[in-house]
Amino acid sequence: MTPGTFELLGFGPQGWGFLLLKAAGTTIAAAICGFFLGSLFGLLGAALKLSSLLAPRMIGQFYTTIFRGVPEILIVYLLFFGGSVAVTQVMNLGGFPGFYSLPVFVIGVIAIGLVSGAYQTEAYRSAFLRLNRGQIEAGAACGMPRHLLLRRIIAPQTLRFALPALGNIWQSVLKETSLLSVIGLTELLRQAGTAAGSTRQPLLFYGIAAILFLIIGRMTGAALGGLERHLAKPWSR
Repeated sequence: MTPGTFELLGFGPQGWGFLLLKAAGTTIAAAICGFFLGSLFGLLGAALKLSSLLAPRMIGQFYTTIFRGVPEILIVYLLFFGGSVAVTQVMNLGGFPGFYSLPVFVIGVIAIGLVSGAYQTEAYRSAFLRLNRGQIEAGAACGMPRHLLLRRIIAPQTLRFALPALGNIWQSVLKETSLLSVIGLTELLRQAGTAAGSTRQPLLFYGIAAILFLIIGRMTGAALGGLERHLAKPWSR
């Protein structure tokens, strides 16, 4: 007897519900890790592009040009195959023969981080250029140390101005996790494909995957929107 729709989506012996939710969790984890790794790359890239020296600016421009211009899936493939070769060579030189590779989750996070970092670079750079220089100069004139100036004036306002762009980048990162299925990571799209092939119900499972992506995107987008509204309020102190 062929299982019904609710049975296929349930948590019973023939249901795929648990596996789909687990894959959705992997998607969220990869997106969060990749986004925050991209934030580190983005801050570093923005610092390089805002430097008064030519060499750092050229490095920052090279980074953003490469990772914004090359297709994301190609970055994933390059890291997947090239990373395995690099790790194997390093281990062999260290006296450990054989073949070595990084976990696909780590490779996926690094790929997403590099690509999103290139876009976050421009978001942070543009936000920094919007800062009121008078506030920075006033803080410096009052004898405020550089780290305190960064923490109290530069960082909060830069984040406030960058947040709308970061929200759009987050949505792109969330969708880019589906590319990691090509290297074997069991995220939402790959698990939906496995279920569709096993049950011959592609419309059902790909539709469920689309709905889950929409739900995750809407929920996280609402959270970022709330943070944006909170930071837009005038300070009470």
